[in-house]
Amino acid sequence: MHPAAEDSPLGKSSEYIATYTPSLLFPIPRAAKWAELGLSAETLPYQGVDFWNCFELSWLLPSGKPVVAMGEFAIPADSPNIIESKSFKLYLNSLNQTPFASWDELQAVLVKDLSAAAGKPVGVRLRSLAEVCADGVATPPGQCIDELEVSISDYSQPQPALLRCDESRQVSESLYSHLLKSNCPVTGQPDWGTLVVEYQGHALEHASLLAYLVSFRQHADFHEQCVERIFLDLQRLLKPQHLTVYARYVRRGGLDINPYRSTGPISPSNQRLVRQ
Repeated sequence: MHPAAEDSPLGKSSEYIATYTPSLLFPIPRAAKWAELGLSAETLPYQGVDFWNCFELSWLLPSGKPVVAMGEFAIPADSPNIIESKSFKLYLNSLNQTPFASWDELQAVLVKDLSAAAGKPVGVRLRSLAEVCADGVATPPGQCIDELEVSISDYSQPQPALLRCDESRQVSESLYSHLLKSNCPVTGQPDWGTLVVEYQGHALEHASLLAYLVSFRQHADFHEQCVERIFLDLQRLLKPQHLTVYARYVRRGGLDINPYRSTGPISPSNQRLVRQ
């Protein structure tokens, strides 16, 4: 477990405060997890963003009438801190009985508080339910690999040795799987996600990718670090001209977390998938 997470509200009984309390946000430094992967802030081999979507966002108008909306938060992948998820939920719940003069005023408050916690500017977009409905549900790009036959019996930790590629062939393709599962390193609760790999490089054996993803099934780590580990393992194997890895996780506690990592600049869509 991340040492800082021991002091967070995750996995503990918490009082739900219904008036604006920014001190509820609990930052967790990324440095320790980067070090586990042999990385540092100065040597990150990727660019990217963590999209957080809030489905339980509400506040009061000056009249006392409540508003409900959805919030999209874009946290840079190289920010010094992640924000612990339960503290994020508690913070957002603290808006429930707090009046704001306008959507713009609330957005400015969210940008200020979340950027201070993350250590870098955080993008915030507040969306009406009608706007989100109009977007609909997306399908992952490329080919689904979930129907391939694989045999695996060890789920205790990720097994990059399962990955195989054909170095005689260069390809450009997108692959995805709905079978990614890992566990929260603090509570042990399951985290479910859809994993997408877009790359140009040595031809990846599709069944080997599926077996590798299934090997995460009992692995305990945060969403962001799972995606970073997958990115690094594929980068070492494929030696790609381009690589993007991202996961769209099923929401828990009204929040979903969607880390994107890429060898180059990206402008990803944040459209939700069917399980979100």
